[in-house]
Amino acid sequence: MDEEHHYDLVVVGGGPAGSSAAFAAAKNGIKVALLEKENSIAETVRTSGVTWIKNIKEFGIPDDCFNPIKNFSFCSPNNEVMISDSVPRAAVLDVRKSYRWLAQQAKESGADIFLKVNVNNVIKNEEGDIVGVRGIGPNGKITFHSKVVIDASGFPSTVCKAMGFVSQWKRFGAGAEYEVKAENVKSDTWWLMVGQQYSPAGYAWIFPLGNNIVRIGVGVGKPESDVDPTQRLKELMDSKVGPIKKLGKLTPIEFHYGLIPNDGLSRDTVFNNLILVGDSAGQANPLVLEGIRYAIKFGRVAGKVASEAIKSGKTDKDALKPYEENWRKAIESKINSAGKVQDRWIGLSDEEWDKELDIIKELNSEEFIDFIKAEFGLSNMVKLATHHPKLAVRQLFNLVKGKK
Repeated sequence: MDEEHHYDLVVVGGGPAGSSAAFAAAKNGIKVALLEKENSIAETVRTSGVTWIKNIKEFGIPDDCFNPIKNFSFCSPNNEVMISDSVPRAAVLDVRKSYRWLAQQAKESGADIFLKVNVNNVIKNEEGDIVGVRGIGPNGKITFHSKVVIDASGFPSTVCKAMGFVSQWKRFGAGAEYEVKAENVKSDTWWLMVGQQYSPAGYAWIFPLGNNIVRIGVGVGKPESDVDPTQRLKELMDSKVGPIKKLGKLTPIEFHYGLIPNDGLSRDTVFNNLILVGDSAGQANPLVLEGIRYAIKFGRVAGKVASEAIKSGKTDKDALKPYEENWRKAIESKINSAGKVQDRWIGLSDEEWDKELDIIKELNSEEFIDFIKAEFGLSNMVKLATHHPKLAVRQLFNLVKGKK
């Protein structure tokens, strides 16, 4: 006999967006199911875990879940820039520990977590609106009925694809990395490596986790390049180019591979009884293709809006619209501006990258973080234009503001 469950809200995907949505909704007093297809939360790691300490503190993530970063090194084929700060502003997450902490928050707030549930279909009412999901659980076929579904399934966008609302992302980043033990590590310093030898449409990285463990990776933009990031990563580690050489002997611990959307904010994210959040909504910063902070922040907004709608008895698109209004107001213009810079970066030759680093080194650490985070607010722009009358910097930020 098929297993059947009834909930107010079903959240598909146990990543940071899904756990955050389940947490906020359960905390608001409704009955929530959080569905994860793997054997445990964060069983497979698909991200390098870069985020920002300001956001970590806002979310309440414990100190033992991340490694703080205060030095930012960039290198191109013939140039190298280091921006240093007195206090850490960035962080590299222990992804497993962080995601499991988020899921535990949801559980403690009253959400029921179902593991090994692979959602493969949707349930629709007579009007064609979603009213639940179906899949395969540990004991066979399983069905979840609900008033609202949140699609936090990540890059595959399982639920909204099954509804026929979206197709596959056209532009995306493919990233491969090894977590390794290294001989020589500066635990408070990350490296970003740009230029053709590292990635023809993207960048390579070294992100330290503490205890002499680092993540070495390569990200490649698709369809701009047909380079396989796994193969390029192997070549870089074998030849020990650039700052990888400084790490000394490397002992691989674990391999990670992931995809992240890079189509901008091109999707509607609310439909009748349905919300998209995190990677399924395309909420990613195009400059370094990170989106964990968006996943947590807007996951919580999605859970709150969904729970309020369920309590009111109205769960149509209009009732869920405050969620989309919230995230668009917060990040839409910033992501669009960051997309312009990314478009410029993708086309740069090695020589042009050498010059681009000369622009970046003009920034102080706070300005650099605002830039790389895609915090292109008007006040930041005015401040930068005032502090940096130099032509190259003005050119870059005129580009962000859409001027020629």
